[in-house]
Amino acid sequence: MATWRRGRQIILERTSEDNLPISQFITGLNPSALPRVKGTAVYLAAHRGTVPYALTDNLRHNKVLHERVVLLTVVTERVPRVLEVERVGVEDLGKQISRVTVRFGFAEHPALPPVLATHAKELAIELEDTSFFLGRETPVPTTRPDLALWREKLFIFMTRNAVSASDYFQIPPKRVVELGTQVEL
Repeated sequence: MATWRRGRQIILERTSEDNLPISQFITGLNPSALPRVKGTAVYLAAHRGTVPYALTDNLRHNKVLHERVVLLTVVTERVPRVLEVERVGVEDLGKQISRVTVRFGFAEHPALPPVLATHAKELAIELEDTSFFLGRETPVPTTRPDLALWREKLFIFMTRNAVSASDYFQIPPKRVVELGTQVEL
């Protein structure tokens, strides 16, 4: 467990190194300069303060932005169950971008589609017009001293055998776009 936690921490640090703070990203975003595609794009965001690298990569490669963008963070609370009225928090960031926090208790299975369907009006989304953009990190060994070599190899093995985010959150496969990156441990 210690190797998994430390490895995930390193992955999150490395994938966030080059990401802009959300406020700086939104301020510098010129919506009229980018084509806006119909529908909603949901980007899973582990860090609430920075732009998810899947969004950055999508803009870099495809040069388009959906008409509505949701930066979604899932939080597991230290209670068995979260009341439905406390499950979803929405913050409008401007320029048709919002930050959504979904909370689950530790005894709940974090299935996102039912939650998003229940709160669709509050979120102002239609699930049938929504695409989920997920980042997939592939850890690769490095000479950085953050993990011992045996722990690097163990973490890489565990990552290869881990459940994907789309399966874990029960997102329909036909709605998922995965953008991958290699991350040095």
